[in-house]
Amino acid sequence: MIKFWELPESRRLEFKERFPRGDQVARTAIAFANGAGGRIVFGVRNDPRVTTGISDKEIFALEEQVTSHIFDKCSPDIMPEVFIQSVEGKNLLVLEIYPGPNKPYYLKSAGLPGGCYIRVGSTNRLASDEMIRDLERRRQNLSFDSLPHYDIDVKALRLDKFKKDYQKATGRKLDNERLKNLGLFKAERNRLYATNAALLLSDNPQQVFPYAKIECARFKGTQRRVFLDQSTITGPIYAAIEECMAFIKKNIALSSSIGEVYRTDTWEYPLDAIREALANAVIHRDYSVLGSDTKVAIYDDMLEITSPGTLPDIITLDILGTGRSEIRNRVLAPIFKDLKLIEAWGTGISKMQDDVSNYPGIELIFNEPGHAFQVQFVRRPAGQGPDKLRTSYGQAPDKPRTTVLRDPDMMKILAFCRQRRTIKEIMGHIGKRHRETFLNNYLQPLMAAGFIAMTIPDKPKSPKQQYSLTNEGLSLLPDASPEGKSPR
Repeated sequence: MIKFWELPESRRLEFKERFPRGDQVARTAIAFANGAGGRIVFGVRNDPRVTTGISDKEIFALEEQVTSHIFDKCSPDIMPEVFIQSVEGKNLLVLEIYPGPNKPYYLKSAGLPGGCYIRVGSTNRLASDEMIRDLERRRQNLSFDSLPHYDIDVKALRLDKFKKDYQKATGRKLDNERLKNLGLFKAERNRLYATNAALLLSDNPQQVFPYAKIECARFKGTQRRVFLDQSTITGPIYAAIEECMAFIKKNIALSSSIGEVYRTDTWEYPLDAIREALANAVIHRDYSVLGSDTKVAIYDDMLEITSPGTLPDIITLDILGTGRSEIRNRVLAPIFKDLKLIEAWGTGISKMQDDVSNYPGIELIFNEPGHAFQVQFVRRPAGQGPDKLRTSYGQAPDKPRTTVLRDPDMMKILAFCRQRRTIKEIMGHIGKRHRETFLNNYLQPLMAAGFIAMTIPDKPKSPKQQYSLTNEGLSLLPDASPEGKSPR
């Protein structure tokens, strides 16, 4: 049995020592119902972790209080499963919230969009307009790539490269009827429209989706400070995989050894596993997320692939590689299979694991940093052999720190937030203009890791809201001095 009370807080787990004031529990229930579900555990202090328990006298009253609170404050109705867990002779009250079928869920008092929350890491965040639209699509069982794009004339859509490559891979020539069968064209009111999938496969998808690209970079050392090489890969999304592989091969080492007869060449990282990770990043990323692109980063000690969008609701980090699969882009996925870029559903992670098993010096790590999914191929320190755990699910305790320390903009934010700052001030300080990108790539990951905190956590949309450095964030700064940091 998994001892969930010993796990860190996450996208599916939150601890409360006692019932808090305000709407905190309702917000967490809403965020869980809008996402992958989760557990709220009462009777555990999170920081530092202490199992305090709930007394026999209080526990049934607390159960009634919690369920009434959720029923009164959440819409549509959320019906949690409630049970008592005994740990070391102490009672824990556990609320199991399941992924809701009637998304989006929200606070009755605030309505939509102001009361809609999602889970980002271990924190609740107000959903953006695009995220609310995604929740509505999920309720209707629609995938973003299947939706028609009404502003593009199909006659002006350039699919020349895709048609040629598809015919080469399958032997089938594509006309408008077959494009409709593939889900790339849709007929409505006697007019033909291209779907988002067709736009993404076209010769220039960035004309409509500017972030449907891959940013590749090779950095000097282990931080994102000095570029040694970089490339922006555009064009049809399926063609980006091999272009990325060419960039990677140019920027990792190739060693040779001489046997009795033949010479053997070995790449620094397992290329087959990296190609599989890239294919997964392209086919499974969330193309509805604006302001974020797929990134490939190579450091002296790691190769990292990050794509927008968390894992689907029914998939958790701990079941990756078991063969279970859910397709986010239902039009694109079969086409990628036709193009022989993917094989059987649900086999990609296990293939990566198999390939990495031949590299005792590499550890494979899967993360969900903020609203993204990340695969890391990490070089082991000298002396750590294959007897160690080869695959890690979720960030190890020092991984958030490592991510921030690698990013000079995040370090600038931490230093700047010694004093309380508004979002506008922080964005101006690091020269960012796109608010959604800033939230997804910078502020939310820093808050999820516990390095930055709201000054008014109970009112996240307050016009007086500011952000300040936590003690954990302070420890990342070079001087680690509390001078100049305002108390929260």
